[in-house]
Amino acid sequence: MAAPRTGSKIQIHSYKHNGNLHRIWDNSIVLKGTETVVIGANDKTEVKESDGRTWITREPAICYFHAKHWFNIIGMLRNDGIYYYCNISSPFVYDEEALKYIDYDLDLKVYPDMTFDVLDEDEYALHKKQMNYPVVLDRILYNNIEYLQRWVMQRKGPFSPGFVDQWYERFLTYRW
Repeated sequence: MAAPRTGSKIQIHSYKHNGNLHRIWDNSIVLKGTETVVIGANDKTEVKESDGRTWITREPAICYFHAKHWFNIIGMLRNDGIYYYCNISSPFVYDEEALKYIDYDLDLKVYPDMTFDVLDEDEYALHKKQMNYPVVLDRILYNNIEYLQRWVMQRKGPFSPGFVDQWYERFLTYRW
C-alpha cells in the first residue's frame, strides 16, 4: 500500500459496508504519511454527502488514521477545548485517489474533560441487519470501542496531552 506524501492535499472517502460511497472530505493536508499512520488536518473543508448535500466544517480538525486499528479519530479545536469524534471503521487504505475506510456507524464522542458517549447504536443495529454484518465483524467493532475507550482513559495516542495542539501548530505552517 502506498503512503500519502507529507504536505500533500488529499481527499478522504468514507464508504458503507455494502461498498456505497458515504461521504467525501476535500482538501485535507497530510501532516504525517506512512503506510501505517496518516495524520491529516483540515479547516473549513467542504464535505459531500452521498445524497448530494454539501457542508463546510466549522473548526480546524486533526485527523488520525491507522492501518491496523478499526477506528479513526478526529480532534476538533473549539473555543472551549478539544472535542474528539471517533468513527468505528475499517482500517484505512490509501491509493492515488484518496484515503479510504468503511464507516460502521458506531461513534465515540469524547469531550474536553475526557468523558465520552457511544453514539449511533441504533443506526449500527439497522445497518448490521440490512447489510448482514458477520458475527466476527460485530465482535471486532465492539472490541475496538473498548480499545478506544481505554486509549481515552489512558490519554494515549491522539488523546495524549498536547497531541492535537502540536499537530495543529504544524498544520498552520502549511496554510495556503
